Amino acid sequence: MTTTWLVTGGAGFIGSHVVRALLADGDGVEQNRVVVFDDLSTGFGDRLPEGVPLEIGTVRDRAALDRVFSAHPIGGVIHIAAKKQVGESVERPAWYYEQNVEGLRVLLEATLAAGVRRFVFSSSAAVYGSPDVEIVTEDTPCLPQSPYGETKLVGEWLIRAMAREYGLSYASLRYFNVAGAGTPELADVGAFNLIPMVFERIDAGEAPRIFGDDYPTLDGTCIRDYIHVNDIASAHVAAARRLREDDHAALTLNIGRGEGVSVLEIIDRVRVVTGVGLPPAVVARRPGDGARCVASADRIKAELGWTAEYGLDDMIASAWAGWRLRHDSATLRG
Repeated sequence: MTTTWLVTGGAGFIGSHVVRALLADGDGVEQNRVVVFDDLSTGFGDRLPEGVPLEIGTVRDRAALDRVFSAHPIGGVIHIAAKKQVGESVERPAWYYEQNVEGLRVLLEATLAAGVRRFVFSSSAAVYGSPDVEIVTEDTPCLPQSPYGETKLVGEWLIRAMAREYGLSYASLRYFNVAGAGTPELADVGAFNLIPMVFERIDAGEAPRIFGDDYPTLDGTCIRDYIHVNDIASAHVAAARRLREDDHAALTLNIGRGEGVSVLEIIDRVRVVTGVGLPPAVVARRPGDGARCVASADRIKAELGWTAEYGLDDMIASAWAGWRLRHDSATLRG
């Protein structure tokens, strides 16, 4: 039996890893095919394996979505396309709601109209805000602190409501801090997260910055749960597999390792793994940064049999290889 998955945002950093993991999954009986739908605002068509159809468009365009569902035998949707910069969401809240919430609404309606009843949603640990707990479970109260986090939580609510009314089988996956690369060519090209931000400072010959070292943690810096993008991809495959088997799935799951790493520890490991970099400089705190946010990964293991496989050094080394490839290519072009 073959299932064709429509992956929105499949040409992006996370999406391209999910596409490859889906195609690699199969036992000769159950197989996956993939159709990618992407507006290429942050994605790149050359990230896709040969033979994967790329439909260009936005999820807010109902006519474009209807054409895609008519042209391909879609059996499930994995919705990754979204705007995801916290700071930008603070500056442009209405636009974030339009992109992330209205886009999801249009996509859900097109999905249901096409008779598709399997839906995997890329959510985020940003729905929790800054929880005052050692370990964040799926039952930890959701108190998002940015419009971005709000759009992800509203998205979860919308999916849940549509599922109750129309019999949608779904999994909402709350990513923690994504890092690493499956191959250098698929690496993240933005410097919006900690590890690539450190790489950017290395390239500039400047000290990495620590935004505050007076938090109530062992070394005074913020603690986060980092997860390799290959593990994010395998979690999507596990969720897709569950939805193929269970027409009544209603899952909300953390994707993390359950291990906290401080900002200072990350910077120290980057310097060891890459062999370069200056000692960090401490600057003022950023608004909205909580002291600690570490996932409980118990529920996803119980529901999907999934656990993370990659460690912190894997994330740093693979991300660095991708960073160097991009930097060297840009230098040659220059």
